[in-house]
Amino acid sequence: MKYRKVGKSGLKVSELSIGSWLTYGGSVENETAIKCLETAVENGINFIDSAEIYARGGAEKVIAEFLANETFARKDLVISSKVFWSMNNDDINRWGLSRKNITNAIEGTLERLNTDYIDIYFMHRYDYMTPLKETVEKLDDLIRDGYVHYWGTSVWTAAQLERANAIAKDLRVHKPIVEQPMYNMFFRHIELEIMSVAKKHGMGFSVWSPLAQGLLTGKYNDGQIPEGSRGESSQSIQKNLTKEKIAKLQKLAEIASSLSIKMSQLALAWILRRDEISTAILGASKPEYITENIKASDIVLSKDILEQIEEILDNKPEWPLTYEPNIYHKEKMR
Repeated sequence: MKYRKVGKSGLKVSELSIGSWLTYGGSVENETAIKCLETAVENGINFIDSAEIYARGGAEKVIAEFLANETFARKDLVISSKVFWSMNNDDINRWGLSRKNITNAIEGTLERLNTDYIDIYFMHRYDYMTPLKETVEKLDDLIRDGYVHYWGTSVWTAAQLERANAIAKDLRVHKPIVEQPMYNMFFRHIELEIMSVAKKHGMGFSVWSPLAQGLLTGKYNDGQIPEGSRGESSQSIQKNLTKEKIAKLQKLAEIASSLSIKMSQLALAWILRRDEISTAILGASKPEYITENIKASDIVLSKDILEQIEEILDNKPEWPLTYEPNIYHKEKMR
């Protein structure tokens, strides 16, 4: 496993990390989830990503159960969580990035994780209803009080990143060190301006859905949805299994085969080609998926292979519709 700095901070994380969205505390049994976490750390992964909204706190509790085994020292791991989504529909203040909600959220997260601090605290979306200055000041308080080491953003626009960094600079407080967006071969919007803006401000990237929710694993190359796969319940995967997309998947599989690697490893190595990326977050439901995918950390794609991939993808980065103002308030999670 190789390691990278998170932007211009002093924090170092494994190129591949493990997340808990849609899995731990929910669709994956706790025993299996803990085995996945153990396998990940045993193989050099040091970053575990979570959020209070994942399984309504269930994912954080699974991570706490993993930490309770004391096989791995808490101080050797980088653990993150996130705040934004409503955790209590009966409490009008229990969502967003207000000082009050962040205070309540961090207390709950630390209790569920059974830890004194978290390493990275992500603002899970941009809050149009709360002054950004209020959010930045509260995060600085948490860092100074030792509850949080660093803070970051998740699915923020370039303009929002610019504003957050400007406010932090003006207030002379801690600024965000990392942005967490979706990024994979079929979803490349951050290459337009988010990547360059974040890099200018010394921010790294911890990207989610690097395998397009499984689309880039090779399971769906024949256009069929295997029984028991995520595709059975994922409208996103079903929607994306077009003839054009299937043809691209099959051509990408041919490249992977020519290199004697798995298609998922090719997709991950393609992401890691960018030095702006600090880590790609794996969502594993079985330990063997981790041992297979971490091999991507040792793969360096040649210029010729990268050009072949670009020719196959033929998909210039485009802005997704989800970047319309206030759309995040309508989402349920992630």
